[in-house]
Amino acid sequence: MKLLQRVNPTAAASLTALAVVVLLTASASRPSFLRRFEPSIASLPRAARRAAPADCDIFRGEWVPATAADDGAAPYYTNATCGEIQEHQNCMKYGRPDLGFLRWRWRPERCELPRFDAAAFLDLLRGKSMAFVGDSLSRNHMQSLLCLLSKVENPREVPKTADPEFRAVRYESHNFTVAVFRSPYLVTANQSDPAGGMWDLYLDEPDAAWATAVAGFDYVVVSTGIWFNRPTMFYERGRLVGCYSCRLPGVPDLTLRYSLPLAFRTALRALTAASVFNGTVIVRTLSPTSHFEGGEWDKGGDCRRTRPTAASEARMSGLDVDFHAAQVEEFRRAEAAAAASGSAVRMLLMDATAAMVARADGHPSRYGHWAHENVTLYNDCVHWCLPGPVDVWNEMLLQMLLRHQS
Repeated sequence: MKLLQRVNPTAAASLTALAVVVLLTASASRPSFLRRFEPSIASLPRAARRAAPADCDIFRGEWVPATAADDGAAPYYTNATCGEIQEHQNCMKYGRPDLGFLRWRWRPERCELPRFDAAAFLDLLRGKSMAFVGDSLSRNHMQSLLCLLSKVENPREVPKTADPEFRAVRYESHNFTVAVFRSPYLVTANQSDPAGGMWDLYLDEPDAAWATAVAGFDYVVVSTGIWFNRPTMFYERGRLVGCYSCRLPGVPDLTLRYSLPLAFRTALRALTAASVFNGTVIVRTLSPTSHFEGGEWDKGGDCRRTRPTAASEARMSGLDVDFHAAQVEEFRRAEAAAAASGSAVRMLLMDATAAMVARADGHPSRYGHWAHENVTLYNDCVHWCLPGPVDVWNEMLLQMLLRHQS
């Protein structure tokens, strides 16, 4: 196993079982050695159907080593058992050597977080529908869910629409539909200067790509964040009010801290309007934007860590602090407004940022393509490897649904 020569010898011994997964794409047939993983991939303890205690904050805790005792010796799925993994997040296929990043689980401070139970999830969502709305990390979240559910059922693709960024699948035996709507700003946005990367944001107009289409869904998971780093022009009531990084005479620079709160406010206001939606809105707080080390994303920055950051050292920093605070504040504002108006919409907060801050080791980095390929791609320290730490979002999601069954 030459692959393991680049890993610490102690870690290498424990990773041998996982390392073979990297080789799964080398053969069209199912290798016999994969059988050693099947008990963990194909079956989960029935105890996983239990909800975590109601008084346990599942969003505050630490990452601890997974053991065979808690069924953490192997991932939920691999690139051989799930066909939903996007190439750039397929870290196993492209030879990431330090597979120890898969051997950690999230443990809340006051309880144990049960493993994801695909059968329980599908039973709970029978006859329901769920939409993910946001940037490419929303798709990352959805793909994690599809991979987790693949041990029970593979869905049927819903016919394509005119929107190439829309995708929906249906689990026939459970009458459950999952869809993703790409809307990186949540509001109406047009790229006015592709060469310079400038975008026009209409901060008081919800994006038509999703705003009316989600009306019939039971659950909408909303999230975004990273796109607000880009140069943008801000419009309200059709009038230019400011910008971020535009350097235009007479246009005030309101900074990117101006746009994200207003975009969230507009999106959540649209969802809590009685005439639009009457299901459950789940706001997932941002995935960290600060995991690049040694430079910015376009200046050689990378994420080469091989284990989680210790809980005592894992802290939000920089822009993540402000973005996270703004998202939580806008969630609380929308929640209060919905309650005051008597809206039937239920608001839930998935405050997952703190857990993900510690997982700079969970990104694809350079392992989203073959090393010899002649491609121009930056190291990816934004999206998450599948399988990987991102699967905890769906462990949290299942617990939230169990706690708030209608």
